[in-house]
Amino acid sequence: MHPAGFLRISTLSTATAVANPEGNATAIEQALVSFQSSDVVLLPELCISGYTCGELFLQDRLLESCRSALLELARGVDQQLVVVGLPLAVRGRLYNVAAVLSGGSVLGLVPKTHLPNYSEFYEARWFHSGADADFDSVRIDGIGQVPFGTDLLFECGKATLGVEICEDLWVPIPPSSQQAIAGANVLLNLSASNETIGKANYRKQLVAMQSGKCIAAYAYASAGPSESTTDLVFGAHCLIAENGSILAESQRIGTGLEIHSSPSESPLVSFATADIDLGKLDRDRRAFQTMHQTADRNPLEFRHIAFEMRLTPGSLCRRIDPHPFVPASKDQLHERCAEIFEIQCAALAKRVGLLPANSPLSIGVSGGLDSTLALLVAVEMCRKMGWPTTRIVGMTMPGFGTTKQSKSNAIELMKHLEVTSQTIDIRDNCFETFRSLQHAPFGVCLDGLDSQSLQSRLEKLPEDQRSDLVFENVQARMRTMLLMNRGFVLGTGDMSEQALGWSTYNADHMSMYNVNGSIPKTLVKFLIRYVAEYLVKDAVSKILIDIVQTPITPELLPLSSDQNVLQSTEDTIGPYELHDFFLFHLVRGGATPSKILLLAEHAVFDREYSPDQIRSTLKVFLKRFFASQYKRSCVPDGPKVGSVSLSPRGDWRMPSDADVAAWIADL
Repeated sequence: MHPAGFLRISTLSTATAVANPEGNATAIEQALVSFQSSDVVLLPELCISGYTCGELFLQDRLLESCRSALLELARGVDQQLVVVGLPLAVRGRLYNVAAVLSGGSVLGLVPKTHLPNYSEFYEARWFHSGADADFDSVRIDGIGQVPFGTDLLFECGKATLGVEICEDLWVPIPPSSQQAIAGANVLLNLSASNETIGKANYRKQLVAMQSGKCIAAYAYASAGPSESTTDLVFGAHCLIAENGSILAESQRIGTGLEIHSSPSESPLVSFATADIDLGKLDRDRRAFQTMHQTADRNPLEFRHIAFEMRLTPGSLCRRIDPHPFVPASKDQLHERCAEIFEIQCAALAKRVGLLPANSPLSIGVSGGLDSTLALLVAVEMCRKMGWPTTRIVGMTMPGFGTTKQSKSNAIELMKHLEVTSQTIDIRDNCFETFRSLQHAPFGVCLDGLDSQSLQSRLEKLPEDQRSDLVFENVQARMRTMLLMNRGFVLGTGDMSEQALGWSTYNADHMSMYNVNGSIPKTLVKFLIRYVAEYLVKDAVSKILIDIVQTPITPELLPLSSDQNVLQSTEDTIGPYELHDFFLFHLVRGGATPSKILLLAEHAVFDREYSPDQIRSTLKVFLKRFFASQYKRSCVPDGPKVGSVSLSPRGDWRMPSDADVAAWIADL
């Protein structure tokens, strides 16, 4: 097990010689050699005997050989957990069992509960359900008494494992559901599932859904094509899912699986390996408390069997998504953007629908990403509701740091979207405010100056002297005052800015409603691209693409003498792709800073970052995240669109004066 709480699971489908337990045990032993770094190794149902033995299951010779093979396998397993399947005769009945091996012994025997006896399946002809067993242990020669039953859970550190067999998953209330309610966060299924048209996809969905319903990892290993093909073909399908997502999937029949005629050619048919994030599962279970309400209403008693596992630090066998808010698949990204845009439009329509019919909808349009998205949502909302887009009043308010490009994009965009447009230069108003406050911007005395001459003076300032928070805040609040005085204001700030406190309190921080409040910065540009590609004409699309490609800046500090922007948001606080990564894993995953660092070092970002750069940016994120909670405690209403939200009325209720020291110390 990884020190950071990751459990490596491998699911194997090994070559089977039907009714040859000794040969199958040898094949399993050979296959296990390649999976020494795995903490848990799962093999298929009845893999020691073969699933397709038929009447041979009633032969003493087969059953005796299976017990001998089990003993041989158990002795070879040290600080791993290996789960194999075999037929086991006890007190005149035959059970289809999973044997859990570790520490050179058999920790427990879990019998199959649900025996299919329909269509191609005849298991009840040979086996009995484990639910009917009236004993709780079995004597295995060479080992001693071994716990037996459907009430066994296996524990090591943060991992609690439950076991079920094939058909157990396909019933309305699988045993794994009860195991999860009792605390199991890793569910193992030994299976022999034959292939028919469309079954593999259904099976995959079933595994993913069960892992999601149980907030657990679900590992699945099925028998392969070396089983008897008298009537059926088994696909060697191996799957590993975590909380609704498939982490790893093997080749199988139908996807180019290499086929061998016997175990001697190749003991391993297919496999899947993945690292399970036990910490995230634990956090999700703490957060989603309805699961524990089920436990209170349906209590079942389980026996807990402890075992030991080695710590194995090193690289992770798991893809770490560098952009957790942005789907990697183009089709999924398109679907995600379409859904988010619809949610935003529906939310705004409800709120605006409560206003008088002639009430204007004011938006500060800067030519940047966030205000562009809010404007696009407002326009689409008006079209859907049959309202004139002229009801939208887009106000562009150039100040001391506004560039020609952003101003031009803002004006052209409003023109093509057919909204009411107004331009108000705020420099004169801000200049008078500086005078009223007796404030000298950047140390420049205002006597004998006006806003234009001040602009000229400021453009000549050295870069190391361009720091004046009052200067920035006056401009931000001036814009908000002008918007508020007109009436209903649609906010534009995104979730990344809320997380970092990258807004001026009671300025761009405030509005009457905000459709962007739970959308991270890394997703905003893709939403705009979606609109550009699918919802607007070419002229608008061209402007939108230019906006997407413009560097992110609040444009509150003076331009250089050659009219270039000297204030880059990402140069100041760090890259948004890192901040959004940190935000997701802190809020959604509940990860510690040290774990977030580990995840970031394994992710492949758009840009290359050194470990020191990642660490320093994470430190900035944590300090700003804690320090800016007072701003998030009074943000406007707005719709939640994803699994992460910082709304103080819903997902994130945090004290404004919490201390970040413990989080910084973990770095």
